[in-house]
Amino acid sequence: MMEISEDSLFQSVKEIIRQSREKVFRLANSTLLLTYWQIGKLIVEDEQQVKEHAEYGKYTLRKLSQKLTLEFGKGFDYTNLSNMRKFYTAFPIVDTLSQQLSGSHYRFFPLKMIKTIYLPANTCCTSQKKKKKKN
Repeated sequence: MMEISEDSLFQSVKEIIRQSREKVFRLANSTLLLTYWQIGKLIVEDEQQVKEHAEYGKYTLRKLSQKLTLEFGKGFDYTNLSNMRKFYTAFPIVDTLSQQLSGSHYRFFPLKMIKTIYLPANTCCTSQKKKKKKN
């Protein structure tokens, strides 16, 4: 009789953990997508203020990439910022963003990019502090 109770307890706890992890993943994913969209929007709006935006845009993204990388670590290279820009231009209406995305957003943001950007804040800060101490 004891084994049945233990197994039932294990299964119940396991299901709670599984559901909780799924909720966290969905929340983190939607927050991350909104963050990418907002960054893309700011980049596009900045480009629209300048007439010769092709060269200006490249220069601006490179400088922005350098500053963000110094501040937050990996994940904000030129290619990723360009992808955020493309993401915004592909889905310009934020209110319908979650309805428009069903998995298609992964073509804009490869898993490698998501892993490098979505680090806990203290990890980024810790790695940057270590780099500064070495210099």
